[in-house]
Amino acid sequence: MSAAEHEFVIAIDGPAASGKSSTAKRVAERLGIHHADSGALYRAATVARLTLDGAPEQWTPESVLSAAERVTMPRHDASFEVRLDDSPLGRELHEAAVTMLVSLVAKMQPVRSWVNGQMRRCAREGAIVVDGRDMGTAVFPAAQLKIFLVASPRERARRRLLQRLDRTPLDEEIAAETEALTQRDAKDAAQIQQAPDAVVIDTTHLTQEEQVERIVEMAVRARVSR
Repeated sequence: MSAAEHEFVIAIDGPAASGKSSTAKRVAERLGIHHADSGALYRAATVARLTLDGAPEQWTPESVLSAAERVTMPRHDASFEVRLDDSPLGRELHEAAVTMLVSLVAKMQPVRSWVNGQMRRCAREGAIVVDGRDMGTAVFPAAQLKIFLVASPRERARRRLLQRLDRTPLDEEIAAETEALTQRDAKDAAQIQQAPDAVVIDTTHLTQEEQVERIVEMAVRARVSR
């Protein structure tokens, strides 16, 4: 499905903990359009599968897809809310077990097709900011604006711990999280591809508001030039 079939699509990609979702949400708020997070769908599918029997090494794409049938993503206020059995998912999406297994789930091609289909459905409802693993490549290759966020592993680790711990992380905690993120990057390498026409923004030394401002400015120009 081409971008011409949608009102306006901003696709934000990047590695884990690069700030995709929080930045995309703020950009959508600034522009007065909707936001959809593909990572939340992968995590929701993982949460759903964890509620069933079977060790992770026994999970199959079919069993994950079957569990994911209980996941919905209806429009809610300015975003699309991920729900399981019609109950909103919040902190459950970021539990340690989910974070550890979501890469396994995201590698399953049938699950990826399901997530991508959900994202395209959301985009049919109006102008939207989407973020995830391959939004600017496989899902919305003709998006009017593509952004690829990057940051140093240590900075990504620090930000993730700030969010998780709600306090300043210790150096040893940052070191351990940096190692975990580096391993996650290696696992996700095949699924995280930068679109040739994406604008790369290194956020290592940027505040979130600075990166949001840059994307909003580009989005306004892209929308005016259509």
